[in-house]
Amino acid sequence: MKKKILLIISVVITTFSFAQTQAKYGIRAGITSTSMSGNAIDNFNNLLDFSKGNITTKDQTGFFAGTYVIIPVSENFSIEPAVYYSQKGYELNGALNLKGLDFLGANAKAILQSQYIDVPVMLKADFNGLQIFAGPQFSYLVKSNLKTTASILGINLLNHTTDATSQFNRWDAGLTGGIGYQFANGMNIMASYDYGLTKVDANNNVKAYNRGIKLGIGLNL
Repeated sequence: MKKKILLIISVVITTFSFAQTQAKYGIRAGITSTSMSGNAIDNFNNLLDFSKGNITTKDQTGFFAGTYVIIPVSENFSIEPAVYYSQKGYELNGALNLKGLDFLGANAKAILQSQYIDVPVMLKADFNGLQIFAGPQFSYLVKSNLKTTASILGINLLNHTTDATSQFNRWDAGLTGGIGYQFANGMNIMASYDYGLTKVDANNNVKAYNRGIKLGIGLNL
């Protein structure tokens, strides 16, 4: 997987070099709302114990920022590779215990905070400013922390952060797609959905995958 992703990134860079005279560059930033699908809770078994009770999940809100290149292929179609720093994550609430600490509480919370480098390569159609795009996305996990907190009546009883990077695959591959609008002044807006296809578990034993929404504002330079 790693070699395939590096090969694709190399092809993208080579494409940039051949299209420099026609390409347009831009910057983009926005917010993310991410989670995991599948047996996501099983990913935390090496770090957390779960008591018999209700465990609820919640999406994590973060941000993304980076740069993109628009490479025209026809009047209405273009290829848009991009490189983004993206915050992703997941949240568990309920009766859980951080291994190594003698604490158990129904109001405990575990928040997975991950930092990724996303490289989407999208085919984009433009109809008088309205844009539709889709394509593959390749991601590299920079770091992942698991923050565990608990409180009772507003009193903080636990605030612990564990490096969980080794529990997850460094490389992720998936699909992304969405809609946007390009304004005449160079600004644009977009909304996309990321659908991970690679198991996030480092041992590939757990069927859990990254999912996320990006809402962004960009500017063609």
